[in-house]
Amino acid sequence: MADKEDINPLNIAGKFYNDITCIDCDLCREIVPTVFTRDDDEGLSYVYKQPETKEEIALAIEAMKGCPSESIGCDG
Repeated sequence: MADKEDINPLNIAGKFYNDITCIDCDLCREIVPTVFTRDDDEGLSYVYKQPETKEEIALAIEAMKGCPSESIGCDG
């Protein structure tokens, strides 16, 4: 599970977030590109829009469960 102490500061406020242990694998961006994007300068993904629909929430959870570095967290 992602570490709240290491949250990527680019994340938009909300219950989903990425921490700085992201390995830039692109999985979360492939699964739900409406929620996750890439910081080209740092080579990390972050949450640029919190999921709103049931589908987006389900896909964000899928991305979190599939994240190989366990860099995605959810408070809620």
